Amino acid sequence: MQATNFSLTQYCKRIAYDGELNADAATIHQLMQHQLMTVPFENLDVQAGKIISLVPEEIVEKIIERNRGGYCYEVNGLFAMALEALGIEYQFIAARPMFYPVRRPKTHMAIVAKIDGKQWLCDLGFGSYGVRAPIDLGECEKSIKQDCDLFMLNKSGTNEYLLSACVEGSWAKQYAFDLSPWEWIDFVPANYLNSTHPDAIFVQKRLVIIQNVSGRIILLGNALKVVHQEDVTKLDVEDSDLDQVLQTYFGLSAARVV
Repeated sequence: MQATNFSLTQYCKRIAYDGELNADAATIHQLMQHQLMTVPFENLDVQAGKIISLVPEEIVEKIIERNRGGYCYEVNGLFAMALEALGIEYQFIAARPMFYPVRRPKTHMAIVAKIDGKQWLCDLGFGSYGVRAPIDLGECEKSIKQDCDLFMLNKSGTNEYLLSACVEGSWAKQYAFDLSPWEWIDFVPANYLNSTHPDAIFVQKRLVIIQNVSGRIILLGNALKVVHQEDVTKLDVEDSDLDQVLQTYFGLSAARVV
């Protein structure tokens, strides 16, 4: 994944990372966590009636130059550019969201990075209960603690995986995937569906999420939820206060959300 305007230096500045840059697992752990806690998952362009651009240069311009966030294709695409710049081998994978009451197509995109003989699931764009750090695909059938959250990978067959998260004390399915490699262009139909279909949650409601060490902050529609470990604070946001909420909680300037 390459973009002519991508700079690893500017990427690190955007995600507030000033550590070492090596082609190793420790670096991708740090980059992923820094990006999750500085670049919000958000669908504000979809809510404005736009179809999300998958042009790599436009993703860089949006997230790095205009200080925006994005949804899975955008934030994972940006992370893939960083992996590319570091010389880390990776592949895109298509995942099937599993928390809906009916079976859905594989509309989610994630990344599997390959380092020192291990495969790491990297995903910066699944929202509330997405993983918070890379997960070794060899670490299956056991609880994986990441900050305040618990995850589990279950494997069936040779390369079929199911990611679950512990939600309110119970394991909840998040998405299923296999290791069939997808090209960037393969996600165009799913992106169009998520940008335009009336059944897509991104079309139905405003969704903005930022992760932090102790939890996450979620804006769904006009409902703001601040999750701090076991404590949850809920607030109703008036339309007149929306710009201030986006700036205060998510670092999104209203002037750039256009």
